Amino acid sequence: MLTNEKLITLLAIAMPAVVQQSHVAVLLLFTLWSASAVAESETLEFHHGVSQIPNYELKYPRDFAHFDYVNLDAPKGGTLVLPYTWRFNTVSPMYKPLGYTHSYDQLLVRAGDEVSGYYCSLAESVAVSADGRSIVFRLRPEARWHDGKPITADDVKFSIDSFRSDIIAAGWAGTLGWITGVETPDLLTVVIYTESDATKQISLLVAVPIVPAHYWRERDLTESTFELPLQSGPYRLTAADQGRFYTYSRVPDYWGRDLPINRGRFNFDTIRYDYYLDAIVAREALRAGEFDVWTESDLRHWLSSYDVPAVERGLLVKGRLASGVLGGSGLRLVLNSRRKPFDDPIVREALSYAFDFEWQNRALHNGEQRRANSFFAESIFASTGLPDEAEIALLEPYRAHVPDRVFDSVFSFHRSDGIGVDREGLSLAQQLLADAGYRIQDKVLVDRLGEPLAIEFLISSENHKRTLLPYVQTLSILGVQAGIRLIDSTGYYFLLRHGDFDAILAQGWMETPPSWQLQRNFHSTSTGGNNSGIDNPAIDALVESALDATDLDQFVASVQALDRVLLWNYYQFPLDARGDDRIVYWNKFGRPELPDEMLSAPFPHGWWYDEEKAARIADEQ
Repeated sequence: MLTNEKLITLLAIAMPAVVQQSHVAVLLLFTLWSASAVAESETLEFHHGVSQIPNYELKYPRDFAHFDYVNLDAPKGGTLVLPYTWRFNTVSPMYKPLGYTHSYDQLLVRAGDEVSGYYCSLAESVAVSADGRSIVFRLRPEARWHDGKPITADDVKFSIDSFRSDIIAAGWAGTLGWITGVETPDLLTVVIYTESDATKQISLLVAVPIVPAHYWRERDLTESTFELPLQSGPYRLTAADQGRFYTYSRVPDYWGRDLPINRGRFNFDTIRYDYYLDAIVAREALRAGEFDVWTESDLRHWLSSYDVPAVERGLLVKGRLASGVLGGSGLRLVLNSRRKPFDDPIVREALSYAFDFEWQNRALHNGEQRRANSFFAESIFASTGLPDEAEIALLEPYRAHVPDRVFDSVFSFHRSDGIGVDREGLSLAQQLLADAGYRIQDKVLVDRLGEPLAIEFLISSENHKRTLLPYVQTLSILGVQAGIRLIDSTGYYFLLRHGDFDAILAQGWMETPPSWQLQRNFHSTSTGGNNSGIDNPAIDALVESALDATDLDQFVASVQALDRVLLWNYYQFPLDARGDDRIVYWNKFGRPELPDEMLSAPFPHGWWYDEEKAARIADEQ
């Protein structure tokens, strides 16, 4: 049988000159390739956008003029200064240097005000095969590198092949491992073959910066360099100094400036990133006006570090940025169910009662956090109430592998009053542990064989001690031998890959919609540390149902049913609901009015410099 690759190769060999020079021949080549790539009766349908959700109706039509959430009258000009607190020793895009997304075009751009809409950027149109295993992009013929040369399919192929082949640099190989091959039938057509549904991975694909093959073939993408590279985006990296700064300058004649996806965006003339030793130094610099915007991830400082006159006078503002494209929880407590006694769901549930979220929220976070009672909190995919008919239909065939409470009880983690020791929670935990065969012997909780219940929390971040130390103390009240082991990140990920741990604190964020993360985090075939040894036929089936969903309703029902089974099995405990990003910024910018359904705030490219506001700050400081 003639495969896609063989057909393309034979046609290219048979008429190399014609393929390069004749538009008719290029169309013939593409038509023949299309017939080979899909079933005989299938014709590829090209669209102006694509979604992770099959049969999803994109919000914006083919002829849309601009995104609704931008300000078309935003003035151009001014400088935005942002901080960074980790060192970079290269400007190669392979290593994701600060701001690299400003200066490289991507195939698609995600809309910020709908559940799942990706619109053509560098690509002019996109098509997906009937089996979902290949995705085809037609590039815009007007697209140009900053040196004036056209951006071609060869550049896209070079970029994807280079990034997915390097197993060291910034994790690209793991991110793109689902891609099996890339072909270029003509100068402006790219075919990407995958081992699974390509659209489910679309957020990973669009993160890849398209780099110029004619520039990087003479250089090594994996080598450290501060030679300013050739780029294509709305900004150009114009200066960089290791351990000091990165400066990006707006390109006035950027080839894509008038595309609908770009109107009202890219308003700053300059975006600069300045290096600071750590967050403590950066906060002092912010208060001194050395840079403009700080994302505050530490609630202690959010609550107490900005009681300064500039805030009282409205010069320095505490605000938020919508970040609904990432839902779920900030952290998840993950138990390794491959190991005893964590393979026992009764033990896992007992351990959940010992975690006093309300006390931690009051004592450590001043009540600012909210408990995530779902793996998909803050999204339409979070389960609520009892399962509906669609969910029950998915769950019923696997009833033997699903706790009865999934069908007749509403899930919620135990809540305490947040004051002192949670005696009710400890009592419930103690009763469950007794049901699992544990008893106190010489102040130690032991099983029927006299083996103590011990748990070691493996961490690579000192900050995680703040969450775990109160939990360890509470577990000790139950007689559990609990401890924390802090190791370097290399050793940490080695132990995770080999399943050599009792429990970890993992990042709990989940994309909206959840797609590629489902298998990695929950399917029995996953070898990742966050999977924690889950091996449940019902969970496997629900993950597969979500990934094979043919419309949004089926997708939502599958994920909500999955959420219930995960929660009632207590494999992992979502902790804090992620919520919007907290920012502190100098009030010298304009921000667009955003709709209620906004999932991702357009920062920094939807903001603009306000000269009047900036002048007021200069006068009053």
